[in-house]
Amino acid sequence: MIETRLSLDAVNAMDDDAFVAAFGNVAEDARWVAKEAAAARPFATREAMVDAFAAAVADADPGRQKKLCQGHPDLAGRAAIAGEVSADSRQEQADAGLDSLTPDEFQTFTEMNAAYRERHGMPFIYAVRGASKEDILAAFAARLENRTDTEIGRAIDHIQRIIQYRIEDRVAP
Repeated sequence: MIETRLSLDAVNAMDDDAFVAAFGNVAEDARWVAKEAAAARPFATREAMVDAFAAAVADADPGRQKKLCQGHPDLAGRAAIAGEVSADSRQEQADAGLDSLTPDEFQTFTEMNAAYRERHGMPFIYAVRGASKEDILAAFAARLENRTDTEIGRAIDHIQRIIQYRIEDRVAP
């Protein structure tokens, strides 16, 4: 994560390559989202920037949306435990307590991740900021039996929230 937030003027002054370098990982390294959002510059507000990223995701064809979902890590999965996820994901999961699960909790997350992937062909995506591990497990249980098209929609909603949080962390209001 970026320590000092950028001004909107600095964001708007970036060339396309610098913009994608700075924001290409806010959608879990789906750089195409940042490339699409860059076309909406100059942004009048940070919220307009968030909206441009959200529109890039919402306007993508269903195959691209599903691939975006598939690029997200499992919550409390082996990659997260091993530190093989983005710094943003690592911090977000740690803040939700997913880095300090008991062995039983880890087993529950592992089983839920596997069941969700088996049913929907993608990881369970949840914007964990402000959530507890209990909140996340309850959402897992509530969403597991949904139709896959419903879950892709829910995942996209959560991805857009994740993008919003990450942009808010990087860009001053």
